[in-house]
Amino acid sequence: MEFDGRTMPDSTQRRVAIVSAHVLLLCVTAGWAEQPTTIESVPDAKSLETSGAQIREVILDKRNIFDLSDPKENKWLYRWANRLHVLTRDGVIRQQLLFEPGDEFSGRLLEESERILRRNRYIFDAEVRPVHHENGVVDVKVTTQDVWSLTPDLSFSRSGGENRTAIGIEETNLLGRGQLLRLKWIDNVDRTSTQFDFEDRNLGRSWVSVFLRIADNSDGNSNILSVIRPFHALDARWTAGGWISDDDRRTALYRLGDEAAEYRHEREFHTAFGGWSHGLTHGWTRRWSAGVVYDDNVFSEVNGGTLPAVVPDNRKLVYPFARFEILEDEFDTSSNTNQIGRTEDFYMGARFTASLGWADTGFGADRDALVGSATANIGFGSLDKTALLLTLQSNGRRESGDSANATTTLNARFYHRQSDKRLFFMKLSGTAGHNLDLDNPVELGGKTGLRGYPLRYQSGDSRMLFTIEQRYFTDWYPWRLFRVGGAIFADVGRTWGDNPIGEPNLDWLKNVGFGLRFAPTRFSTNKVAHLDFAFPLDGDPSIDNVQILLEAKRSF
Repeated sequence: MEFDGRTMPDSTQRRVAIVSAHVLLLCVTAGWAEQPTTIESVPDAKSLETSGAQIREVILDKRNIFDLSDPKENKWLYRWANRLHVLTRDGVIRQQLLFEPGDEFSGRLLEESERILRRNRYIFDAEVRPVHHENGVVDVKVTTQDVWSLTPDLSFSRSGGENRTAIGIEETNLLGRGQLLRLKWIDNVDRTSTQFDFEDRNLGRSWVSVFLRIADNSDGNSNILSVIRPFHALDARWTAGGWISDDDRRTALYRLGDEAAEYRHEREFHTAFGGWSHGLTHGWTRRWSAGVVYDDNVFSEVNGGTLPAVVPDNRKLVYPFARFEILEDEFDTSSNTNQIGRTEDFYMGARFTASLGWADTGFGADRDALVGSATANIGFGSLDKTALLLTLQSNGRRESGDSANATTTLNARFYHRQSDKRLFFMKLSGTAGHNLDLDNPVELGGKTGLRGYPLRYQSGDSRMLFTIEQRYFTDWYPWRLFRVGGAIFADVGRTWGDNPIGEPNLDWLKNVGFGLRFAPTRFSTNKVAHLDFAFPLDGDPSIDNVQILLEAKRSF
């Protein structure tokens, strides 16, 4: 033994050892020395599940809008924003978790809880992971980052040659409770509207979602009230709810992007339903639902109208329905795909939903009709490399021995990641319609994907649209408020079938263009602002040589 660089004599070493032993014995007998605990490194999720680990504590790490430990964000304006912002309440976050202390650990429930939290506009990102493992119990840490939730809405957008202006104020996380409150004035090509919205996705710390909209429009009104307890998770066992809506508006039919005819549409739509499920079994969830629908549509000429009147036939459908859904537990996360610099969730599994109802004059309908719809989704590959996402949807009615208002739509989205900053994207969408209701035309133009052409430039009963896009994601982060990207694109599309106002069919239409993308990271929006310059290569001589589009979309 050495002391101060010198070797202690053997006799001294023996005395030190004897004294140490006596001290340890006294500590043990006095209860000062405790039994050692086993603190282990945190295993992966599969190992924790196999060992039957139990959740001991759920730790919330709620992060404010700006990270003041980062010198780039430790500025007076950002400090002021953090002080004024009300962080999301603990109970709001805990309510959306699919686990709690005392539960057996499940990696799947941690991942699904992340996805649920990320669906909220007031949370920019969420991470749920085990952080401490000791003697068969595990602590789980939930990390969330808030965004600024009170925002004035002063927006101007332009697409298809038409302007849209919105002025209002919106709070998406009222007092940290996760509630939405919005007051907005909107002026667009169709109408001027003053709109009030309220939404609470977890009413009273439950899974019940409530939404209310009251809108006073220049051409009528629009009111909606919904109360729904959804299938909030893959293992959820029941759903129930319903909604009522009352809508009254003027609607126009278009010819080459210009209004050519009009009619008035008054609609009452009410539904109530309930559903049940055995939950998630062997990676699949099956759900059954049943309910009733009241859908009354009354059409008339516009009072004091300035355009020719083309009035659809009235339609009243009252029917019970049954719905079945099966879906696979298969999800993927990505970044720099449809957004910029944030975690994105994609459904990659197989999913099928079908609904069938029977409208009968005995129930109050104006006809006997079989009403049906079906949707199928499936994903292939990985968004880290190459992925293909397919959606097939069909709906319509069977009445008087023929199909009515029947449409079948296919959407295919292809992603090929070239690097962290570059992604090649293609989209093919097609709709085939038969015997469509006059108020349900298939349209194509600047608002529906053909960016070089006016709004609602072509109409018919079927359409095809093909888009290719080279996407770029930069590290440019102006004022630490939004991220910037860019795109080069080309669109090709056309419609088929007759239009009730005799619109000419211009065959295939093509455009090329480029644009910038701006993705806010500190505000309660999941939309990406687009500034596009699109150049039409076909069309009639009256359209501009360049279309400038400024709008917010949910995707890149």
